[in-house]
Amino acid sequence: MINKDEKMMREALRLAKKGMGRTSPNPAVGAVVVREGKIIASGYHKRAGFNHAEVEALLKMPGRAREDDVLYVTLEPCHHHGRTPPCTQAILKKGLKKVVVGMRDPNPGVTGGGCEFLAKRGVEVRSGVLESECRKLNESYIKFVLTGRPYVVAKSAMTLDGWVATSSGHSQWVTNEMSRQFVHQLRDRMDGVMVGVGTVLTDDPLLTTRLKRGRGRDPVRIIVDTHLRTPDRAKVLNSESSSETLMIVGPDVPAQRLRRIEREGVSILTCPTKQGRIDLGVLLDLLGSRDMTSILVEGGSAIMGSLISERLIDKFFIFKAPKILGGHDGMPMASGFGPEKMDAALRLNDIKVRRFGDDVLIEGYVEK
Repeated sequence: MINKDEKMMREALRLAKKGMGRTSPNPAVGAVVVREGKIIASGYHKRAGFNHAEVEALLKMPGRAREDDVLYVTLEPCHHHGRTPPCTQAILKKGLKKVVVGMRDPNPGVTGGGCEFLAKRGVEVRSGVLESECRKLNESYIKFVLTGRPYVVAKSAMTLDGWVATSSGHSQWVTNEMSRQFVHQLRDRMDGVMVGVGTVLTDDPLLTTRLKRGRGRDPVRIIVDTHLRTPDRAKVLNSESSSETLMIVGPDVPAQRLRRIEREGVSILTCPTKQGRIDLGVLLDLLGSRDMTSILVEGGSAIMGSLISERLIDKFFIFKAPKILGGHDGMPMASGFGPEKMDAALRLNDIKVRRFGDDVLIEGYVEK
């Protein structure tokens, strides 16, 4: 038998997903109001600074609440003044007496505040309905509010024998069109997409979101380029995208070289180095200070190797294509030095496997 509360929370989750990639640094949230087993109003958070999901739903609700009306919301209603007024006040003003919450807000400054405030004013509050699904929906937001760093997702595409490119660096295309469209969907939901300068020099990528029918939102393009070797004519420096390109450079780049790439839509962020390369841990702190909650890392092997060795990746999307290069001189997913023993390998859990035509996608979370 289907649990009534779970059924309604799933609808709130479905609505919340519409806001993914649009609400940062806020979470994606959905809400529905139920009367006599039927949804009479619904809403979701569309963008930071816009109405929260609860308010969106309550504005569509006819009149004041009846005694048995229930508000379902994927995240604990806020009880603080931010860009918008507290949702708890809107709930009380509407006269609702029962609220079902998917998960408490993990933000240390507000955890429990909304639920406790409502409960003290006679509202019946139940939390934890489909909590794991609600947490997965906002995994980027959760890490961001707890650590100040963005959630790091690594994507790689390789042949069956483990190469991401040929010995010359050629990689277009390892995977098929279906797999590449999925990657564009990932970009659409991320605050930033990151590559190292090696990828720029080899592939000259656009790093924009290209979904069918022109849909999609471009993330900030983040180029890790310690010595600023990116050519003036690189596509990432000359894009017509409305989102910016952020060049991450070391502290020793000459001023004249910096001026060479100055143009509209391109920003420079100087970052400390470690062992001659950008200190990626410090970089994540700097990106978090810019309210970036999620980063998709697409290569190359040097930056991927550094992120893996420093345990800075939260989640992997690894595509395997039915191709074999053979030989021993292809480009690996990650370069550098790995552990000497297998039990020191990075382990993934909560594994999902999907097919995109002949390609196979392995999705997994880094074991903490």
